[in-house]
Amino acid sequence: MPPPKVHDARLRKTLVEQTSRLVAERGADQVSVRLVAKAANTSTSAVYALFGGRDGLLAAVIEEAGARFAAHLAAVQPTDDPLDDLLQLGVAYRSSALDDPHFYRVMFDSGPARLGDPDEEGTFTLLRTAAQRCIDAGLCAGTDAQQMASTLWAFVHGLVQLELAGYLGEDAAGDADQRRAAYQRALLDIWLGLARR
Repeated sequence: MPPPKVHDARLRKTLVEQTSRLVAERGADQVSVRLVAKAANTSTSAVYALFGGRDGLLAAVIEEAGARFAAHLAAVQPTDDPLDDLLQLGVAYRSSALDDPHFYRVMFDSGPARLGDPDEEGTFTLLRTAAQRCIDAGLCAGTDAQQMASTLWAFVHGLVQLELAGYLGEDAAGDADQRRAAYQRALLDIWLGLARR
């Protein structure tokens, strides 16, 4: 029997996950190969074998963060209701942050290059395209899809950041699911209010 693979896909995934947590908690400058290896209960040689070193590991984490975020947004398929599509992108944005908070923080801390230049193809393109469809259908105020998308992005990003930081509080009953549902309804109402004429 061949010896088991020590540095396999499962270990790679574990290292990327642990690194995302450490970067989100401490900042990239404070994360070393040794610290990541300890958190993943493996050796530093495993990190070097899989990623070539710290820079390769951090690049893999940023790539994974962007891929997870993009997958959430790409799951919103265009329908014949462009305003609802725009709204669903806001829901997907929030879901991405709540499902992967460490990766979400890593992605935004790594700078705009990871999300794509707003003037080029990237995840922002989905939001801008949805905004343009609303404008074309006469459902939204304004004529500048870029500006509208940027405004909506800033709005939802700010609310998500507040929620992740715990500033939005719990509902009186302390029911987290009820609080999340109420928050989502409020987010969607405000999102629509910003988008409508």
